[in-house]
Amino acid sequence: MKSKKELLDFNFDNSFSHNLEDFFVSCSSEPSSSPQLLQLNRKLAKELGLNPDLLDSEEGLDIFSGNDLPAGSDPLAQAYSGHQFGGFSPLLGDGRALLLGEVIDSNNQRRDIQLKGSGRTPFSRGGDGKSALGPVLREYLISEHMHVLGIPTTRALAAVATGDQVNRDTLLPGGILTRVAASHIRVGTFQFGTALGEIEKIKKITDYSISRHYPEATNSDNPYLTFFECVSNAQALLVARWMSVGFIHGVMNTDNMTITGETIDYGPCAFMDSYFPGTVFSSIDTQGRYAYSNQPSVLSWNLTRLAETLVPLVDDNQEQAVALLTTAINNIHPLYQGHWLAQMRPKIGLTTEDILDEELINDLLSIMEEGQADFTLVFRRLSEVLKGNADPIKELFKHPQSCDAWLVRWQERLAREGNTKDLTIKMMNKVNPIYIARNHKVEEVLSAAVNQNDVKPFLDFLLVLEKPFDEVKGNEAYSSPGPVSDIPYKTFCGT
Repeated sequence: MKSKKELLDFNFDNSFSHNLEDFFVSCSSEPSSSPQLLQLNRKLAKELGLNPDLLDSEEGLDIFSGNDLPAGSDPLAQAYSGHQFGGFSPLLGDGRALLLGEVIDSNNQRRDIQLKGSGRTPFSRGGDGKSALGPVLREYLISEHMHVLGIPTTRALAAVATGDQVNRDTLLPGGILTRVAASHIRVGTFQFGTALGEIEKIKKITDYSISRHYPEATNSDNPYLTFFECVSNAQALLVARWMSVGFIHGVMNTDNMTITGETIDYGPCAFMDSYFPGTVFSSIDTQGRYAYSNQPSVLSWNLTRLAETLVPLVDDNQEQAVALLTTAINNIHPLYQGHWLAQMRPKIGLTTEDILDEELINDLLSIMEEGQADFTLVFRRLSEVLKGNADPIKELFKHPQSCDAWLVRWQERLAREGNTKDLTIKMMNKVNPIYIARNHKVEEVLSAAVNQNDVKPFLDFLLVLEKPFDEVKGNEAYSSPGPVSDIPYKTFCGT
């Protein structure tokens, strides 16, 4: 009879370690002294083809805490470069993350399983490779929330308290997150390939990425150009979806932008309360490089860095390669704009296209900015107007009458749609969340978990965020904006 450990088989199929020896260093996790499993994502476990009951055991805890390796794992730290706030670092890599291996999930998709915060790697650059518990729970909470919002993202399989202390400005409880992704290949991975100075190595990572993520590019006339266009489309759609929910990533460095178009790295990220395009949450973004309104332009900047690495592959004639990639780069903004409009139209109840829709949406954003109105609640309460009650939305504005003229224009535009009010309301409430990861609530539940050893508020909030579109009586505290403060809210990278 097999032991529980033998039954706990991840069935790893490790293509990265078998094919890309120049892009990683093998290493192991560091043990945790007295780990505790705080949260297991049972639904995700099933999706990955894993048995959640077996994972929710001492043997599973040993894996999630770095104390044991599952059979077939090939632990490694990936190597990559990156532009960090515009400055290039030729060697970054996974300084506190360990890729255990890849599984083929129930949808026949290849997925990475990675420990984050499991100790030093060759890329730790003097750091301890550990994570504090607060950032681990923060990433679990927000990444799973983003998933149910329909935004491509890395996922959280488990959160563990290690029982050890990590030294930051003070001693903090340690934690480890088990993260799942389509892959952890980033723009910075390609920059690292270029830094190696050999075209064959860039070709190897590109061919691997095409085969794994964009096989449709293989038979095109120019597979490497098509690959760039595919990545551009995935990232443009991702940023459009961020913008549609008021999400600010906070650290859009090229090493934090995956080629799959999944959100990665939930350190200095947050959702806006009052709409203001210049909103910055990251404590280290002193120049506002990654402010909310700058995210689309940073998208183009980052993808241009990817294009630079592909020049020798796109065409043997460098001038021709640059011309082809430049055309693709110039298409990124209209590509993004199309995705953004496709995200924003349903938020105001539109199912058809009109040339004046962009102006209508931007005018709403302008009066929201002037009126210091809450981004999330304005869109959610728009449907109340169709029920005959404009007061709930008007009270969100500093000067309630400031939205009157826009509401008239909007209802005139809706009348041309020809849909019933009930259908429009239903559609709008499916895309406009009532609950988001409000900053004050995030801090409140993390403080309880870290400082009071009380994880229940975190779990309660997680349950609310898993159904962000379903308004529940008694959950008003989760939908209300935080208290107004003269001190701007700041988030930190979590390292």
